[in-house]
Amino acid sequence: MSAVKLPRLVITAGEPAGIGLDLCAQLINHHLPADITILCDINVFAERLIMLDATQSTIKINQKLRKIEGHTKASALISTKNKHLHFMHLPAFSPVIAGQLNAQNSRYVLNMLDVAINGCLNGDFDAMVTAPVHKGVINDAGIAFTGHTEYLAERTKTPQVVMMLVGGEGESMLRVALATIHLALKDVPAAITKTHLEQTIRILHADLIAKFGIKNPHILVAGLNPHAGENGYLGREEIDIINPVLAKLRLENMYLSGALPADTLFAKHHLATADAVLAMYHDQGLPVLKHASFGGGVNVTLGLPIIRTSVDHGTALDLAGASIKSSKINHGSMLAAIKLAIDIANHSLNKVR
Repeated sequence: MSAVKLPRLVITAGEPAGIGLDLCAQLINHHLPADITILCDINVFAERLIMLDATQSTIKINQKLRKIEGHTKASALISTKNKHLHFMHLPAFSPVIAGQLNAQNSRYVLNMLDVAINGCLNGDFDAMVTAPVHKGVINDAGIAFTGHTEYLAERTKTPQVVMMLVGGEGESMLRVALATIHLALKDVPAAITKTHLEQTIRILHADLIAKFGIKNPHILVAGLNPHAGENGYLGREEIDIINPVLAKLRLENMYLSGALPADTLFAKHHLATADAVLAMYHDQGLPVLKHASFGGGVNVTLGLPIIRTSVDHGTALDLAGASIKSSKINHGSMLAAIKLAIDIANHSLNKVR
């Protein structure tokens, strides 16, 4: 009988001064059903392991890491508990100090992303998982950068993508997608056009089927205004834009409910039959999801030609290099992101087979 083919995941360690390396360190003692390659500077990772002061196994890991320093494409097994965990050495451009941002490493952070993206596009990896980056320091380096989602869309030449966060498990799982992402609130109404909203819903609907295996997804769509505009009294976006788009797509047998008032949209009786929620802007939908599953949520980019998941939090510079035994470090979101990437990759691989 042939061995089971494991999905191949690549993880970018993110901002090297942040918590990404700490999260990667905690994967050493986890057995996960995937062949995982972590992109990072191996020397910096070894230093971080010493700072974390984890266990005796860490010392053994450091010894193995030292054998492969200096190799630009080094890959090594480093754990007896997880026999499918590897590292690819990408040297940082400048010295790294835990907790201290260095704009000279901004290009290095993007270089990690490029290696992962290219690896997914050319078939070396089945999915990518990203640790957090720091938007501010990348912009301080003179690089226009608004986030992973937009960067992935640009690098894969994808005209439009959709950010969706996933939290919880089983019947309590909540999926919240966004019609707009990183925009100032004053710019949101103009960004919600019929064309943009229709394409957003099409992407969400298609990937709920293709990546999550939901045959006929039920999507709850939020209104933009308080009380979903209250028949135009509090705004006309629902009447002029959102509801006409929903009516059009329902003619294609899409199961869509809305536009619904956002303040009651997340009530249990609405969510009981829903597979996903589409919020009109970032802080309309994500506070609810993060309240329900903070520390265990996953960011998924829909519409890409590749699979990408990510943690639902930032770089946590103040925690970088803290003891691995510290209760302040929660790697639940990283584990959840990896497990979801594995599930989606397995679903895709099974379709190919």
